[in-house]
Amino acid sequence: MNGKDLESAFNRALLHSFSRSKALLVFPALVLCGILIVFCRALSFGASEWMSMSLAFLPVLLGSGVMLSVGVLVIRLYQHEVKNLQLGIKKLVTGSLDVVLGTSYLSVPPILAYLLLWIILGIFFLLKEIPGLGSFFSTILSFGPFLLIFCSMLLCLFNLALLFFVAPAAARLSSKRLNLARAVLSLFQKRMFQSMRLFFIALIPIGLFVGLLSWAAILTNLSFSTDGGENWTLSLKWFFLMLPFAAILTPAVIFFFNFASESHQLLNEQ
Repeated sequence: MNGKDLESAFNRALLHSFSRSKALLVFPALVLCGILIVFCRALSFGASEWMSMSLAFLPVLLGSGVMLSVGVLVIRLYQHEVKNLQLGIKKLVTGSLDVVLGTSYLSVPPILAYLLLWIILGIFFLLKEIPGLGSFFSTILSFGPFLLIFCSMLLCLFNLALLFFVAPAAARLSSKRLNLARAVLSLFQKRMFQSMRLFFIALIPIGLFVGLLSWAAILTNLSFSTDGGENWTLSLKWFFLMLPFAAILTPAVIFFFNFASESHQLLNEQ
């Protein structure tokens, strides 16, 4: 894979990122993920620190399962667009239902791993509440929650990598679950540096848009906010902010899956 091949793949993925048919798949999925985030943030009002911590990462992991299914559909649609072939969304969904259901299991292990980390984190919170000894444990064992939260962040990053590497393999292969996971792992081990480089390139538009949108949301909150609002009014505010957030982020997510398909082909050609 040389620079010219990478540039062609990037340009082709970017050119097909403004597709109406793919936007009809990605935008509702992003709205659903946004509703999960808003709902979990609303539940965190008045909740304990332990519960608030779990509600911060759980919607990301649950949303990854939704985006994995959508990613398979987007990549299959992209493969037809590159070949100038027409494929209706209804035919796409019905023809890909078995593949989508067959790959959904891959989003379950990270969620179970996070639930285990959350339970262990709860033990540290219990130790902190022991009268007389709580401050001692919270000081001496502070590395424990730090490592558990760090592992939770790594799980979120792992789920992003799962979307990038598994979705194109599932869209191209109709193999069994074990064979799919084995094929993706084998390809990553053989082309580790190239795989990581392509993965971070695919994240550039998403990172750029998320940064700009988050900055705009912070400025909006500072200049156009109603202080002292009820919990439900804040939740509604987040919901209506989430809708344009998802709409603007849609082309970046489409590019992510388009480039994932291109990257999978580049890595297999080496």
